[in-house]
Amino acid sequence: MEELAAEAGVPVRTLRFYRERKLLPPPRREGRIAWYNEHHLARLRTIAALLDRGHTLGGIADLLAAFESGRDVRELLGLEGALSVPWSEETPVRLSPEELADHFEGDVTTENLQATLDLGYVALDGDEVVHVSRRLLEASSALVDEGVPLASVLAAAREVRVHAEALAGVFTGLFRTHVLSGLLDHTDPSRPLSAAEVERITETVERLRPIAKVVVDAELAMAMERRIQAEVDDWRTARTPGPRAPGGPGGPVGPDPVAP
Repeated sequence: MEELAAEAGVPVRTLRFYRERKLLPPPRREGRIAWYNEHHLARLRTIAALLDRGHTLGGIADLLAAFESGRDVRELLGLEGALSVPWSEETPVRLSPEELADHFEGDVTTENLQATLDLGYVALDGDEVVHVSRRLLEASSALVDEGVPLASVLAAAREVRVHAEALAGVFTGLFRTHVLSGLLDHTDPSRPLSAAEVERITETVERLRPIAKVVVDAELAMAMERRIQAEVDDWRTARTPGPRAPGGPGGPVGPDPVAP
């Protein structure tokens, strides 16, 4: 296993992870010796290439299972490749537990760590923690530095996730109803996608990608302006003294009493 990892340029723990996910077939065993060969090395290079194209490990497992069962994976690869090119531009970050604690000093509790795992923000890989997004890690750390408890940051993240999923549903619904249906030939649903169809879908998705980002960014910016202005107005109203009742504290009074 160590020799295979060195040849493939991946950590041994990654090979064990692939074995557990059944992405890598078992080795040939002779007693206590496990023999890996060129087939295993080719499989690792295939996985790396698919990951670079934006496929998830779950999707790769499905594709490999289809290939091994003799199914035609050209349609799966073509359509998935066209529709699942990563939209995000996130860079994963590997951290030791101590480095993670440095980002959120005093706030890395068991409850908060479990919340980040549930959100999918972090995953455990051996002795390291992998955060899915450097930008989200830095944003969360900045909010904590400003005095927002990490538990509140994670609660807000769950709420943002709900709204983000709803927005994604709006755009994918538009794409499915008004664009994708017009790109495919529905006369024979069992027919594999042609190269021309895959190319048209890929080009259309690439054109729609920046449009969705622009719409969401513009709407969020305008919504933040409205909300901040409302907060400022409420703050001003709260600090502006109201009319005082006659005779009350600070209100009109009569002439000074004449001393006897």
